[in-house]
Amino acid sequence: MFFKLKYHKTLSIYQLQEKLKNSTFAAEFKNNLKTTILMKNGNPAVVGLAGFGMTTFLLQLHNLGLASWGPVLAMGVIFGGLAQLVAGFQEQKMGNNFGYSAFVSYGAFWIGLSIIKLLNQFNIYPSSTIDVGYYLLGWTLYTTIMFAASFRVHKAMTFTFGTLLIGFILLVLEHFYFPALKTFAAIDLIICAFAAWYMMAGIIINDLAGKTVLPMGKKIVE
Repeated sequence: MFFKLKYHKTLSIYQLQEKLKNSTFAAEFKNNLKTTILMKNGNPAVVGLAGFGMTTFLLQLHNLGLASWGPVLAMGVIFGGLAQLVAGFQEQKMGNNFGYSAFVSYGAFWIGLSIIKLLNQFNIYPSSTIDVGYYLLGWTLYTTIMFAASFRVHKAMTFTFGTLLIGFILLVLEHFYFPALKTFAAIDLIICAFAAWYMMAGIIINDLAGKTVLPMGKKIVE
């Protein structure tokens, strides 16, 4: 939902909720001073979370020896990659910096990982296990920042980023020191994928029901 206010400023529903805490703004809004409801937009997070969850799930099936790289690469480019990028750019229009950064960044992560795998397949600028370890280390550092930020979203988001961070840490250790950690990382990241799908389902079902069916929990930090 977008609201256009005087001076041609457009706010998302989330921004509007925050501004309504200001009594002066609330009075102006109530009096309908040049305020027009423009339209209701879909939440781009439903696509971003779906793509992230699907690709993460498939990669962990591969890491457990249950699936080949084929489905992972296909989803890594199209769903986890391109679809997440599109969702991220839509989050920018919604004024959501957290979603903008997360979806565009992890979309790029999946496309980058797919490119690394393809280049290795054709022996073009091949990446060693250590090289991939450093790639994962960089994403671990980024995920640490997003995990900290998630404390100001809701508990479901914090849980998702917490399991993602643990998964990245385990994968980094697996690539540098302990190969046996791959199984533990895969199990943790399957939980992460399901957590992302839970949030996706919550956004869709709660909107359709017009009430909270799948709760997300409160912010840990206000």
